[in-house]
Amino acid sequence: MEKNSPYSNLKEKLISLKAKVGVIGLGYVGMPLAIELSKKGYQVYGIDINVEKISRLKNMDFYISGVNKEDLHEVINSKKFIPTNDFSVISSLDSINICVPTPLTKDDIPDMSYINSVVEEIKQYMHKELLIILESTTYPGTTEELIEYELTKKGYKAGEDYFLCFSPERVDPGNGKYNTKNIPKVIGGKTQLCTEIATLLYKDAIQSLVTVSSPKIAEMSKLLENTFRSVNIAFINEMAMLCEKLEINIWEVIKAASTKPFGFMPFSPGPGIGGHCIPLDPMYLSWKARELNFYSRFIELAHEINHYMPEYVLNKVEIALNNVNKSVRNSKILLLGMAYKPNIDDLRESPSLSIYHTLKEMGALVEYNDPYATQFTDNEGNIVHSIELDHQNLRNFDCIILLTNHNVYNYQEISENSNLIIDTRNAFKNIDTPNIVRIGDSPPGC
Repeated sequence: MEKNSPYSNLKEKLISLKAKVGVIGLGYVGMPLAIELSKKGYQVYGIDINVEKISRLKNMDFYISGVNKEDLHEVINSKKFIPTNDFSVISSLDSINICVPTPLTKDDIPDMSYINSVVEEIKQYMHKELLIILESTTYPGTTEELIEYELTKKGYKAGEDYFLCFSPERVDPGNGKYNTKNIPKVIGGKTQLCTEIATLLYKDAIQSLVTVSSPKIAEMSKLLENTFRSVNIAFINEMAMLCEKLEINIWEVIKAASTKPFGFMPFSPGPGIGGHCIPLDPMYLSWKARELNFYSRFIELAHEINHYMPEYVLNKVEIALNNVNKSVRNSKILLLGMAYKPNIDDLRESPSLSIYHTLKEMGALVEYNDPYATQFTDNEGNIVHSIELDHQNLRNFDCIILLTNHNVYNYQEISENSNLIIDTRNAFKNIDTPNIVRIGDSPPGC
């Protein structure tokens, strides 16, 4: 490659750590990535449209659990990480990582508005020798259709004037073992030079890099990962319902099957699926497939089963209350855990929210406790606050529904002080008392 070409110039900046890097979207994906790139030695600009986020960061007020506060404090104090709402900094950047939300509409259609908004900003401040990496989960073809196509109209050619890649985020909130730095990073460039440049950016900031032949391969790999999980969770949810009919404990079945050292991977049933990935990603793939007149029955069936689970839990609650001569209406019910998974504060797509709102509609007197997710906004726009968990007052509730198995809960004490417990996570697995009703077990009264 000739000297003073966009490739050689950008390569030199990345190797010498003189490159200025931008991370657009400072959420669960963008913030940890910005910190790792800052720690590597780059000057990183964290760009977000949320003025409150930027203000909180500048004041050392951290809003994302799981982010190492000491690391963030260090990179902000050293000026290696600069939070801003100003997209005009793109004109002086050498690299951009796009980490914005990619939700679904109410009709399960991909909402590309966040990516499109970023592309409009990039077009305004676009220049040669720029590396652009999309990390937001999306359908195969997005990188080329929404970014390359728009920049081609501006006269820029990927792989020559600038460099374009897709590298899927793999963040798992609350995972104490795997994080942004040690989760292998898949990189798919529009050209080989694009992939090589992106590899230089991530090198050392991320421990393991996996290159693939195109952005579409990288995009599809992320959807395959989470569709695999969605389908297997749906399968075990269905098996839980079947085991209940057969008066078999699904949890004991899973434990026995897990002793096989090959050919089996354990999944657990629950009240539904949550988070940004598993509920949404398969629907991106299903939507793209329908465009090609291909209908994925596995994806659609898994979606149907997983989204039925809150209703299944509510049916368990109705039956269990009926067996003690109570109805849902006017019963005092306490939900334990509102986050979609243990030991985090993330409420995105949490099935607990659906269960809360449906119980309220059914006339129940509902409160909740979650030591991590201490408040949320209900369907009427009201702020709902977590109540204090007082074991001495648990008898005041007709029913306790365990929805998120946080480690901080003392399950023995909860069981000893509760009238009726619906356990959706097998959190009370070591406690065998008549007041505990588990999903995937013999129904009450058997």
